[in-house]
Amino acid sequence: MARVETSGRLHFGFGNLSLAHDRLYGALGVAIDRPRLTVDAATAETVRCADADAAAYVERACDMLGVPGAEVTVESSLPRHAGLGSGTQLALAVLTAVARAYGRAPAARERAPELGRGGRSGVGVAAFEQGGFVLDAGHPAALFTADAPAVGEWEVPPVAARHPIPEGWRFLVVVPDAPAGRNGEEEDAAMRRAVTDADPELVDRVAGVVLRGVLPAIAEGDAARFGDAVSEVGRLNGAWYADEQGGTYRPPVGALVDSLSGSAAVYGAGQSSWGPAVYGVTDAEHAGAARAAGEEALAAAGVDGDVFVTEGHNRGASIDA
Repeated sequence: MARVETSGRLHFGFGNLSLAHDRLYGALGVAIDRPRLTVDAATAETVRCADADAAAYVERACDMLGVPGAEVTVESSLPRHAGLGSGTQLALAVLTAVARAYGRAPAARERAPELGRGGRSGVGVAAFEQGGFVLDAGHPAALFTADAPAVGEWEVPPVAARHPIPEGWRFLVVVPDAPAGRNGEEEDAAMRRAVTDADPELVDRVAGVVLRGVLPAIAEGDAARFGDAVSEVGRLNGAWYADEQGGTYRPPVGALVDSLSGSAAVYGAGQSSWGPAVYGVTDAEHAGAARAAGEEALAAAGVDGDVFVTEGHNRGASIDA
């Protein structure tokens, strides 16, 4: 028997979506302490898993590891396709649990491409490995100048910068009751269109914010400066995605971001990945007020949803085998 526990992540955006530059994507994000995903696995002669999403990964994991089967149970899960990294965390948790049940090394980073993960952002894989704040180095743009590479024909982007999230920082997460974020073939097609049409002139602006705002702020522990910088990265990314999601942010995210941006307890707000999850940067002192601001933002937008405040997560997945 093996148990793997991991957590969600926030995705602030990419450094480049234009094929006019040598490196494509280059994502930044943070691991957060909740929500959490727990997967149990035991050896078996066939694949047995009641969770349909996890079952597909169990099949792939068994094939990759050369084992006959596994009995896998998802004890707790992340919201699916909400912008919190559910797909990558589930895939790697299943792979790791099955491998450890058989006494094998999971080699999660090396095998992630075979599971269809890490083809754009490397934040999810890095969050699974070590948590914290992550900036990845992106992919060679030459891989994407014709058609996107087939599943498995890429390497997970290396980590260019990683910092522990300061102990006093907190992240407000608002998940409105809205359609799931793009995923699968729909996401692939949308990203391909965005990459084809992306304005290369935005890249230098994003790079300037990352180098002069995001990285100094995380290194110095300045939550207010960090929140302002990552929200600007998200806003600039929104210009690349506007045609795909109907604006800088997908509805109703724009209304929520506008509302949160008016709160003194929230230092910066934006859309995590394709949403609908919205994040806000805050700290322990202002966590209660930030949560109230999240609830007020939902009420003002006229939508229901979940609101919570979480710490950052500075460790990789927990493995008990």
